[in-house]
Amino acid sequence: MTEKTADITERAPSAPATNTRKVFIKTYGCQMNVYDSDRMSDALARDGYQATDELGEADLVLLNTCHIREKAAEKVYSALGRLREMKKARARQGRELMIGVTGCVAQAEGEEILRRAPAVDVVIGPQTYHRLPDALKRARTGERVVDTDYALEDKFSHLPQAEKAKTRSRGVTAFLTVQEGCDKFCTFCVVPYTRGSEVSRPLQQIVEEAENLVSAGVRELTLLGQNVNAWHGKDKDGRELTLGDLLYRLAEIPGLMRLRYTTSHPRDMDERLIAAHRDLRLLMPYLHLPVQSGSDRILKAMNRRHTAQEYVALIRRIREARPDIALSGDFIVGFPGETEEDFADTMRLIEEIGYAQAFSFKYSTRPGTPGAELEDQVDEAVKTERLERLQALLFSQQIAFNRSRIGMEFDILIEKPGRQAGQMIGRSPWLQSVNIDADPSETGALVRVRIVDAGNNSLFAERL
Repeated sequence: MTEKTADITERAPSAPATNTRKVFIKTYGCQMNVYDSDRMSDALARDGYQATDELGEADLVLLNTCHIREKAAEKVYSALGRLREMKKARARQGRELMIGVTGCVAQAEGEEILRRAPAVDVVIGPQTYHRLPDALKRARTGERVVDTDYALEDKFSHLPQAEKAKTRSRGVTAFLTVQEGCDKFCTFCVVPYTRGSEVSRPLQQIVEEAENLVSAGVRELTLLGQNVNAWHGKDKDGRELTLGDLLYRLAEIPGLMRLRYTTSHPRDMDERLIAAHRDLRLLMPYLHLPVQSGSDRILKAMNRRHTAQEYVALIRRIREARPDIALSGDFIVGFPGETEEDFADTMRLIEEIGYAQAFSFKYSTRPGTPGAELEDQVDEAVKTERLERLQALLFSQQIAFNRSRIGMEFDILIEKPGRQAGQMIGRSPWLQSVNIDADPSETGALVRVRIVDAGNNSLFAERL
């Protein structure tokens, strides 16, 4: 889980330097939300807004929300309470502060947000960001706007056109949405209800945006989707394509150095995609493939539609195709009915697979999902204790993987300045941050290095 902006805190607002309106966007949740925040920022820029990282400068604050876990949603309401006080202070100064809630909490709760948070002016869902400027104009007349309705067939029609793609570049790496929604209906998950059914973006639209991003200086693209490996499309001859085919096509773009994709479902990991990992050097040897549990009984209750051994066999095939691949995953502990034996099955699976990185959470009920109606909810203290054991195992694997890189030689993509003068941060093929002495002029270059040390979350290298 990522959060792109600084935390919202109560700070004395500074006076705006110009008449240009400024927008502060707080992003909760997944990479898709990071991508969506950029979409909103670009849409608002065309409407005269300037993005800012300083909350005190903002005339508009948008909370781009995540609804995966209960705490994520409650964080939003906590932040809205602080923003309400800030809005009151602005009003006493005769200055405007507009507040908007976007993203999956907005889609799921709609009018309820206006009821619980009277300071909110606009509530807008993930598929209606193109209508954000209009919603803000309506809100300035005193209307409190909720806009979460969309037509399925229009889901990608309002993404930036190819000629506008350069404005979406945020350095040498970029996200590119190729798929949204999910049809899997895992019993713990709200995504099918907040993001809708699986819809794939057309091939040509993806290729054109990718080409323009690369021409703007992007060297690494990460393809995004709630269930990205469910992407499908057709080429100009009408031939059916899958994500593997799309990766082969994008690998042909001159100047593109690296490809990644996230997040995947085991049931959609087909042979063409596995072959892409074998054949494409541009496709980085890193795969985020959530399993959630190692217990077949719990997997069935979760409606994952695969067994633990089917997952293990799939990983074996992937590693045969790409021996240097690093695995990342998601795990939920304390799903309703989970016994100590079920949890032990999960721990055994983790030990068998060996993860370079993973995300793990305690199960939390999400209203409207089948899991919320299940009996035999696990005691909170039991969930906490199990999560601590699981995270200790995952952390030990992460450290072991990082230390296994010491002495290795490979290329890193230089991305941004480090904390110290004369230091830059690059990205390894396995997604780790790599610290190296380098010059900012090398941003976007592939540099050959040898790893000399490893921390918990990053590597340290010398140039070859």
